[in-house]
Amino acid sequence: MTTPFGARLRAAMDARGPVCAGIDPHAALLGAWGLSDDVSGLERFAMTSVEALGPEVAVVKPQSAFFERHGSAGVAVLERVVAGCRELGALVLLDVKRGDIGTTAQGYADAYLDPRSPLAADAMTASPYLGFGSLEPMLATAERHGAGVFVLALTSNPEGPQFQHARTPDGGSVAGTVLAELAARNAGAEPWGSHGAVVGATIGRAPVSAEDLDVNGPLLVPGVGAQGGTAESVRAVFGDAVRHVVPSSSREILGAGPDVAALRAAARRTNEQFAALVR
Repeated sequence: MTTPFGARLRAAMDARGPVCAGIDPHAALLGAWGLSDDVSGLERFAMTSVEALGPEVAVVKPQSAFFERHGSAGVAVLERVVAGCRELGALVLLDVKRGDIGTTAQGYADAYLDPRSPLAADAMTASPYLGFGSLEPMLATAERHGAGVFVLALTSNPEGPQFQHARTPDGGSVAGTVLAELAARNAGAEPWGSHGAVVGATIGRAPVSAEDLDVNGPLLVPGVGAQGGTAESVRAVFGDAVRHVVPSSSREILGAGPDVAALRAAARRTNEQFAALVR
């Protein structure tokens, strides 16, 4: 049987450090690298990032939207990014934030988690706002193939609290419900479960406790580095659950490009900042 994603992620973090490095080829970064905002520039940016980060970090997180905006040729580049990172030993978390019901949700699961798909990654991001149960096709497909799902719980964007902090009939918060569902799904897994929560590094006051954040699975924490999250602020937010944190950095690392050595050095610095925190 395929080793579960949670176990593979823990082993990769132990070997390479905790950081998840984003590959976000948006127009501003392409320009900063001196590249054209077209498929040629996209491919140069993406494959340089793969060369630099694939052998260095535990997890690489391509943002699908920045590839999709270039049409089918951009998606073809994304396929090469996924394959290239995995060949170099990094796990791939495909940032797609999909959320739908029934056969459509299953279609997304097949696209991103079934090994027969050219876009199959080790894990994907998902949105639970059609109800946590709507994610069942993605969760079940992930479990069948030893993959994982990271579910949005508490994000740092200013619009997030409108839904995530809202109270449910039992008096809890929507975010708390998502975390509780993940904890139940991961119950009993060793060293931890394969399904994680997305919790921003700069969420500030949140309607959950550090105990709620311990879902016996990974906590993907975007927003470190350029967006203001530090090792100290992450420790303050996550308390004892900090050992589950997978800090995610995109702009801070990618801003060091296009030099491959500089990109690797930036990733290494971020790893060093967080290694002691989550060990």
